Amino acid sequence: MFRLTSLNLNGIRSATAKGLEEWVAATAPDCMGVQELKAQAPDVEGRFDALAGLQGYFHYAVKKGYSGVGLYSRHEPSDVVVGIGEPEFDDEGRYVELRFDTPARKLSLISCYFPSGSSGDERQEAKYRFLDRIYPWLTALCAQREVLMVGDVNIAHHEKDLKNWKGNLKNSGFLPEERAWMTKLLTEGGLQDVYRRLHPDETEAAYTWWSNRGQAWAKNVGWRIDYHLATPALAATARRASVYKDQRFSDHAPLTIDYDFTL
Repeated sequence: MFRLTSLNLNGIRSATAKGLEEWVAATAPDCMGVQELKAQAPDVEGRFDALAGLQGYFHYAVKKGYSGVGLYSRHEPSDVVVGIGEPEFDDEGRYVELRFDTPARKLSLISCYFPSGSSGDERQEAKYRFLDRIYPWLTALCAQREVLMVGDVNIAHHEKDLKNWKGNLKNSGFLPEERAWMTKLLTEGGLQDVYRRLHPDETEAAYTWWSNRGQAWAKNVGWRIDYHLATPALAATARRASVYKDQRFSDHAPLTIDYDFTL
């Protein structure tokens, strides 16, 4: 079995101070995709570049204390790809891909952090530009190899993916254009929503993010915006999925899925 976790850290220093490394050691994923490092190479090297026996590979933002993604792996990749060739978003540290290629198989694991548009129109427009750029990138990748992407997509796809969907119809993360983009990715783009393969009707247990406002965590007024997205053959190997809520490492919860394959 291959165990893969995704977690938006909301700062790697903060998350590790809250016991993340001990949890990773106990959960023992083969690979963990993280988002929002909020750290640069000098902050990570020698301190967070390995976590509970997993080696980390990172894409840092130019801006200090902002964004950044990583993939921690128990297995050494055959290649590492950083960025999508779009300076606007590569400067924000949003994409890292580990390839595990053999003569019999081409396989990519990806950690990706989609922009949030919640701060205003300017960032929402940037989010749309990112969606326009990442879609052909992912579809081309899926046409060439098996792909398993984890990350904070900052889009709740369906009404069952957030508690207060009626109140968020005009808010970033649940806009019709964003949801249509997600539908297109999952119908024409070559990827499947792995959690929904296993739990098609789950609502409140599926949430992975809670606002810091209005007792959202205490009342479980959450959103499902963290995903495992996989090409069909890989998605079909998913056996178990869990959202871990017994401890809080950030405003997101870790999403772990066990797959019936090995690297």
